[in-house]
Amino acid sequence: MNTFGTLFRLTTFGESHGAAIGGVIDGCPAGITLDLDFIQAELDRRRPGQSRLTTARKEGDRVELLSGIMDSPAGEVLTTGTPIGFIVRNENQHSNDYDDLRDVFRPSHADYTYYMKYGIRDHRGGGRSSARETISRVVAGAIAKLCLRQLGIDVKAWTQQVGTIACDRDWTKLDLSLIESNAVRCPDPAIAQQMESLILQVKGEGDTIGGIIAGVITGCPAGLGEPVFGKLHAQLGAAMLSINAVKGFEYGDGFAMAEKRGSEENDIFVSASQGEVATRTNHSGGIQGGISNGQPIPFRVAFKPVATLLRPQETIDIHGNPVTINPRGRHDPCVLPRAVPIVEAMAAMTILDAWLLNQKQALPPPSL
Repeated sequence: MNTFGTLFRLTTFGESHGAAIGGVIDGCPAGITLDLDFIQAELDRRRPGQSRLTTARKEGDRVELLSGIMDSPAGEVLTTGTPIGFIVRNENQHSNDYDDLRDVFRPSHADYTYYMKYGIRDHRGGGRSSARETISRVVAGAIAKLCLRQLGIDVKAWTQQVGTIACDRDWTKLDLSLIESNAVRCPDPAIAQQMESLILQVKGEGDTIGGIIAGVITGCPAGLGEPVFGKLHAQLGAAMLSINAVKGFEYGDGFAMAEKRGSEENDIFVSASQGEVATRTNHSGGIQGGISNGQPIPFRVAFKPVATLLRPQETIDIHGNPVTINPRGRHDPCVLPRAVPIVEAMAAMTILDAWLLNQKQALPPPSL
């Protein structure tokens, strides 16, 4: 299960302390202009060492596209419709930081479950279970975004909450142009400053903290998604829950609906401009019956605190003996700032895949 998607498919490979992380994208439409600077910029948003809030691991995270592209007469890089292979080389592994954890089950990590499933595990940074695997998702997500751009569909995500500190849940009240204006990636500068102070405090204590990333998909046409087992919100939920450290997903009013009445939550249909149909409210989150209704799709993704603490913890080894570990290495005190582009990538791939499943024709050709 290293492949995501039905028509637009990403297969990933690589480990945290291996030679490289990489992937193969199948089903990308031909003739899409690839903005290589944009793809690299998306990776830069995810890469380690970008601020004092993140792990100190230094990686360039430069993507190398190996196949599936060609130069146009105008000098643009175009997709050819064939598999797009790519790698991002690991350059700054400190594998010896994990030598004393070779036979230890770290609390709340995948060590024990991987050991029970495979009978072997890569103790160096978690191997395949490391969040470094998400590099491949960001590359594919960037290409999916470039496809969606031609369709007028946009995906944005931001840090909505760290610990108990949160900005407004209503995305229409936020200036989303400010997401990249601070290291936390929160569109409320005052709240962002509080979040940053909390993360630094937690980091200084050798601890970690969780939070919530919010997102919104705009420009999504009505009709995407399947009516029963391929519901659009189920596909989005599966995509988000495949991200390391994610513990929950909701869209629209989500769990808050459990406390409401139908008279409060029903979205009334109204006539919009040019004969289109709209809704007076959007409690449903742009999806009804598992199919998009053309309204924005707001969602939230809950992340647990990072499991690696830079302080002593009790556990057991593979022989059942009690041990105390005091991990070394370079780890994020809060994963949210670097997870924002990952959430966007998974949403973009999900929506593009749903759009392709709903079509009997190729994407509109780009202007050359």
